[in-house]
Amino acid sequence: MEPEDLELIYTIENDPEMWDVSNFNVPYSQFVVRQYIENSQCDMFADKQLRLMVVRITDNVVVGTVDVTDFAPLHRRGEVGIGILTQYQGMGYATEALQLLCDYLFSFLYIHQLTAHIAVDNQASLHLFKSCGFMECGILKEWWFTYGQFKDVVILQRFHSS
Repeated sequence: MEPEDLELIYTIENDPEMWDVSNFNVPYSQFVVRQYIENSQCDMFADKQLRLMVVRITDNVVVGTVDVTDFAPLHRRGEVGIGILTQYQGMGYATEALQLLCDYLFSFLYIHQLTAHIAVDNQASLHLFKSCGFMECGILKEWWFTYGQFKDVVILQRFHSS
């Protein structure tokens, strides 16, 4: 993340369409987002999380973010999330970003496993993660409450050896 990413992160975090794929459901102020960027050491081991910007190489346009949260260094695991802006969805950016993230985490940081939580009706995200080597390992019943109803959530897992 760079200070210039403030507006994009602010937009993504405050997009109600993204709230049903995350654990967040309140808007963030620009002040809070600015503090998050400024206080991040961009070190997954120090912050226990990592947020990277997904940048299109041809023109340096930021098309989304990819995150590792709930990082547990002792157990060498973390939870992965990805958000691609609507106008860039369906162009392969999520697949490439997720694969690059997994390669980096497994090969450079020696992470053992990654997980993802995805609503059972989010077929696009389920397809994305499965195409990148994640396997379904369970379902959490009525785990997320969005748009006035509870949703089941699929837990996906990928190991370093996958």
